[in-house]
Amino acid sequence: MNTTEVFLIAMLIILTVPYAVWRLGRTEHFAPLVVVQILTGIALGPGVLGAVFPEYYQFVFAPPVIQSLNGIAWWAVSLFVFIAGIELDLRAAWKDRRESGITAGLALGVPVLLGSAAATLMLGQSVWMGPKATDWQFVAGVGMSCAVTALPILILFMEKLAILRQPLGQRILRYASLDDIAIWGVLAVILMDWHRVGKQALFLALFAAAAWGLRRAMLKLPAKDRWYVALIWLVVCAFGADWCGLHYMVGAFLAGVVMDAEWFDQDQMDLLRHHVLLVMMPVFFLSTGLRTSWGVGGSAVFLMAGVLLLASVAGKLAGVHLAGRILGWKPGEASLIGWLLQTKALIMIIFANVLLDKQIITADTFTALLLMAVGSTMLTIPVVTPKLARWRA
Repeated sequence: MNTTEVFLIAMLIILTVPYAVWRLGRTEHFAPLVVVQILTGIALGPGVLGAVFPEYYQFVFAPPVIQSLNGIAWWAVSLFVFIAGIELDLRAAWKDRRESGITAGLALGVPVLLGSAAATLMLGQSVWMGPKATDWQFVAGVGMSCAVTALPILILFMEKLAILRQPLGQRILRYASLDDIAIWGVLAVILMDWHRVGKQALFLALFAAAAWGLRRAMLKLPAKDRWYVALIWLVVCAFGADWCGLHYMVGAFLAGVVMDAEWFDQDQMDLLRHHVLLVMMPVFFLSTGLRTSWGVGGSAVFLMAGVLLLASVAGKLAGVHLAGRILGWKPGEASLIGWLLQTKALIMIIFANVLLDKQIITADTFTALLLMAVGSTMLTIPVVTPKLARWRA
């Protein structure tokens, strides 16, 4: 078979297997299709399929095929992060800045502390720390991974629970939006390359000037032209960030965050996010699975994933409950909000991919973080559904 035919076989597997598991297994209550796609990517990776059927794995996922899939994955995740940046509503957070600041700060800060404490157990071990990581970069990266909330998946979950447009849903979006800003800001600091700091400073200065000009120009453009200009802006920012040593995903997020959602039709925005998730993100999940590793043994990776999951869940719940006490929330609200903010899949995986690309973490740490993200996301709907029913009652 030629490369095109093998590529199409790989695409057939990517699209068919997770959908069949999700639909036939009726996993929606505890594992939405997004989670099943991530798990399928792990199963199709070298640690599972590659170990059981090495010849089949090498045939389907040959280097030319992986290279083609990676190109789709890069563009898919750039679009996804870009949309997430556009959807951040910082004005709403500023309007209720005291409540939003206290809640977002504690919801982020406590799991970061617990995750960082877990990361110190892994310090100095080459199986966990990447070859280019300093101690503080590794601890900060793993700690922040335990605090991530995946805003796009949170939106999907709250739509499913019918609370997205309600006051509670809008409050949760404010908290998650502020945490997203902090997460990408910390990532940018972690990725600062002091050998290329001049390039990075130049990029940030040019970005600030160009963003000012873009915001003025977009208001004068007709609506039908704004998406074309936005995509050009996305590519330019992603290239600039990667060129200066940050990462193309950081550039994609910055490209979106300086744009206002009001410039675009909300239905079109929702449809674009849906289509990116449907058409292209499954390829990103597979490429993520291909990067997993069990080099230190499955038991060690699962054990570390469990430690990180405990730090993540306990830290998020403790932080939100503390915020509830300070702000005088009604009974049940803190628990409900804390569990919804557990949603980590996608954004945490994107965050961990960047750390792996920059060799701050190893493939084994990446696998543990990936399992932690999947576990916390799978817990969300089963735990929140009965809590939400009681809260409504």
